Amino acid sequence: MTRITLNKNEERRIKSGHPWVFSNEIRDVAGDRTAGIAAELYDAAGGFIGVGHYNPHSLIAFRLVSRQREDIDTDEFYERRISAALAHRQTRYPGLSTFRAVYGESDFLPGLVVDKYGDYLSLQLLSAGMDSRRAQIVAALRKIFAPLGIIARNDVSVRKLEGLDEQVELLWGDVPESVHMEENGLTFQVNLREGQKTGGFLDQKENHLLLRGISAGKNVLDCFCYTGGWAVHAASFGAASVLGIDISARAVAQAGSHARLNKTSDRVRFEECDAFERLRSLHQEGKRFGVIVMDPPAFVKSRKNIAEATKGYLTINRRALDLLEPGGYLITCSCSYHMGREAFRDLLVQAARLAKREVRLVATCSQAADHPVLLSFPESEYLKCFVLQVV
Repeated sequence: MTRITLNKNEERRIKSGHPWVFSNEIRDVAGDRTAGIAAELYDAAGGFIGVGHYNPHSLIAFRLVSRQREDIDTDEFYERRISAALAHRQTRYPGLSTFRAVYGESDFLPGLVVDKYGDYLSLQLLSAGMDSRRAQIVAALRKIFAPLGIIARNDVSVRKLEGLDEQVELLWGDVPESVHMEENGLTFQVNLREGQKTGGFLDQKENHLLLRGISAGKNVLDCFCYTGGWAVHAASFGAASVLGIDISARAVAQAGSHARLNKTSDRVRFEECDAFERLRSLHQEGKRFGVIVMDPPAFVKSRKNIAEATKGYLTINRRALDLLEPGGYLITCSCSYHMGREAFRDLLVQAARLAKREVRLVATCSQAADHPVLLSFPESEYLKCFVLQVV
């Protein structure tokens, strides 16, 4: 097996539980250097650390798979790891048919994401190591889940960093144009071939329940509404009216169909518009809302644009606070890993000051339990969700 030796003192992070080794931390590579090859990792003194996948073309040159000396290229290995991941989901969500079944490093399968939508699986192979083991992965998934179809949503830019092509591939069976997804008693349609991520967003399902109680009888504004998850939940929890806004015509059209599907279209309407500008015009019109949801796409794509992204987050949250009636709630989110939890909280303090509103923090939340956070791997925690109330 390929043997990788680290530079002196570069083993501290990975021995503390982090699963990545960067290319500049490696002193020597002995053996096959094919991208994705299985390799053993050693510290500078020759001490064994673990086994993983090596990619000479990636900044993340080594991804740890196991801290034991074991064969990580067998069907049995993947069956065992995926079965363990499934067991966690079944404990947290007994009977649920749609959930994230594998979440990369947090399930000790770095570079692999698998989402289950009823009888269908949609996965992403985000590293050369996982991409080269698709046969073992598909075999394990078929044995464990017996799906009707498996599709690979490999149309993500992160694959370029691994030297991989971006494409959508049918790996097994057949996958229809859209499938139904049940969430909190509501039904949504998901396009597994063209939707965001693997087809839909599964990480907010627990946070959607934050609308229960606070939405009843209120006028609700859902910014960056995408296909209407927050908006439809608000209406189902008794909102008097819901306005969802998004710049994507396609998303707005699908959001409207979701409102009709869940029999909430009498209280929900959607507008295709720029959320930044619409927040401004709503203020000029003198509109006020009892609840506002702010769930934008990731503004921070890398560390180098944190300043620009911070300005964007500050603007939308300040404008949202301007629109809240006394006692109203703002549910505000950031899915940008590079925007840390404390930095996001500090930004909200600044937004409240600029809006001249007295605000209290009611709740802090994260991603759903099927997106578990590996404590020693902060990159696995990306979603921040704060509930604020104007008092």
